[in-house]
Amino acid sequence: MDTALADRLADVDARIRDAARSANRDPGEITRIVVTKFHPASLVADLHALGVRHVGENRQQELTAKRAELEEVPDLVWHFIGQAQTNKARAVRAGADAVHSVDRSRIADALHAAGAAGELLDVLVQVNLTDDPGRGGVAPESVEELAAHVAGLSTLRLRGVMAVAPLDEEPARAFERLHQCAGTVRSVVPDARWISAGMTGDFAEAVAMGATHLRIGSAITGPRPVRD
Repeated sequence: MDTALADRLADVDARIRDAARSANRDPGEITRIVVTKFHPASLVADLHALGVRHVGENRQQELTAKRAELEEVPDLVWHFIGQAQTNKARAVRAGADAVHSVDRSRIADALHAAGAAGELLDVLVQVNLTDDPGRGGVAPESVEELAAHVAGLSTLRLRGVMAVAPLDEEPARAFERLHQCAGTVRSVVPDARWISAGMTGDFAEAVAMGATHLRIGSAITGPRPVRD
């Protein structure tokens, strides 16, 4: 076992506990998702041996391949956190236990159509916290409309909201807006209480603003492998 990996995981978990206590929150209500983008499936297996159960992937191809390779590893929960494409909705749904990046009705419809009656896929509405309409996410003023659309799809279970803090703004201010959007979603689906926010550099601010799911990569996994 890679002792450096174990040390990094322990350090991040300690920092999460500190952030939760500083915000007068129970650390147990926060889910740490380890993002393993570009890392091999063997790293996910090592993380599992260290107690990690929630892992995140940005790319459908990696999600599909790693889940297939690790199908015998018990209790892994796979989170898809990248931009979803309608033509890959079936593959994303097959590989993911939760999709954090529903930002338009078309992708919600495609994920719904890929499911069978009686199946439920956990999904989150991704919110764009920038002024750039080209960024992933629905505009805050359209969150309620999209949430209502998702709530009407029988094979999707709306869990809450997700966002990435802008690079040119204090994370706390951005996450405060996301917190408001989370309230809007709960006005549509009262038990949609997930707030997926916070990465390596800003998870303390996210925790202070109510984040329930943190997406942390290199602070735990180490540098990403160089891709050709």
